[in-house]
Amino acid sequence: MKSARKTLENAWYGSNPVVWLLLPLSWLFCLLSIMRRRAYRLGLKKSFKAEVPLIVVGNIVAGGSGKTPLLIALCEYLLARGFRPGVVSRGYGGSFDGIRQLGENDPAALVGDEPSMIVSRTGVPLVVGADRVAAVDYLLASNDCDIVLSDDGLQHYRMQRSLEIAVIDAERGLGNGFCLPAGPLRERKSRLQEVDIVVYNGGSTAAVTDGQCSYQLKIVEISRLDGSEQMSLESFASRYSADTIHAVAGIGNPSRFFSQMKGTGLTLIEHGFPDHHHYRQDDFSGWQHDTIIMTEKDAVKCHRLDLSDSWQVTVQAAMSATLCAKLDTLLLPLMSKQD
Repeated sequence: MKSARKTLENAWYGSNPVVWLLLPLSWLFCLLSIMRRRAYRLGLKKSFKAEVPLIVVGNIVAGGSGKTPLLIALCEYLLARGFRPGVVSRGYGGSFDGIRQLGENDPAALVGDEPSMIVSRTGVPLVVGADRVAAVDYLLASNDCDIVLSDDGLQHYRMQRSLEIAVIDAERGLGNGFCLPAGPLRERKSRLQEVDIVVYNGGSTAAVTDGQCSYQLKIVEISRLDGSEQMSLESFASRYSADTIHAVAGIGNPSRFFSQMKGTGLTLIEHGFPDHHHYRQDDFSGWQHDTIIMTEKDAVKCHRLDLSDSWQVTVQAAMSATLCAKLDTLLLPLMSKQD
């Protein structure tokens, strides 16, 4: 299964004749997505509006695009301005079925890796549930929130939204531009013309020009999984400059993490896993006591494993001046209507 998924993903972002065989299915997928969206627009399907502004942070591409670090940055942006944000999430990768607000000790295997990471970083109330409308209702009934952020859910049209933010991985873009399964798109790329803000994760490629909304992932610190030691990336690279480090990434684009680590001069053995991978002790067989670095999203699922010299890399989304100005223009007036 892992090999098949990787082969298909390589076809989406590369060149593979199998794509042409899948095009009829892609056309059908596009047609169904258009009809579904139009049904909500025409009122043929019922949608529901929250009592407070609701912001969707999602994408039109299957797989990760780096939206969770941006959502965390948006929570911090709102908290710094005196607002009371809450978050709803599908809880993808978690085993819980129903509606649940994250508790302090809820494991990532139960509620999902991204929700665990968001709560750990921001402390905002977060409710997981496949039914996002029910999750929003539960969040607002149980917490004093004046704005809701939806982690993903751009295609969840049953949930009305006040603002849509679409995140694109600037390195990988929209792949071959086809809808699933021939390409990575959940909707046609023209959908991006309808969202309020398009944000690029990364800004160094030709796809991102001056003046576009973007953010860069900046490394804040590296810390042991047990929290016993923290240091800067420079200090870590200096300590392990003569060693070979195992690097683990189960995110949408593992190569971005590996490149960032190698840019510090570290020598790596790369271990790429599927997005939202459930880690087991066997995944580290033979190197569980070597030095290991991993993303924060992976770390929330590895705390209970026997990894004696393991470290997590904490990153922060540094928003561009253009993005901050856009948020000030769109978000702050939206919130002022609540007063």
